[in-house]
Amino acid sequence: MTRMATKRTYNRREDSERIAEMEAKIRELRKKIESRVRPDQDVVAEVPKIQRRLRGFAQLAMKHGRADIANSTMAFMAGLDRMKDDEPESPRNLRNGDA
Repeated sequence: MTRMATKRTYNRREDSERIAEMEAKIRELRKKIESRVRPDQDVVAEVPKIQRRLRGFAQLAMKHGRADIANSTMAFMAGLDRMKDDEPESPRNLRNGDA
């Protein structure tokens, strides 16, 4: 019994689709380059490690019937995730008790 291979169909992309895809890659690469030169890069790099530990802690809290602690931990993680993408304020802006 021989099996006959079906012919593949190809969808040729439009030039505009290819350009949009390349522009998206350029934006992604620019964002990556900008993130490398941030003054707080060491802090941002540690966030995933902290989040892993906090998720484990939240699971432990749920396992032992402490949903309140687990919820607080998850809320903190959500705030941390939002803050990590913000640019840090320069030290000039923090003078005179503006913090």
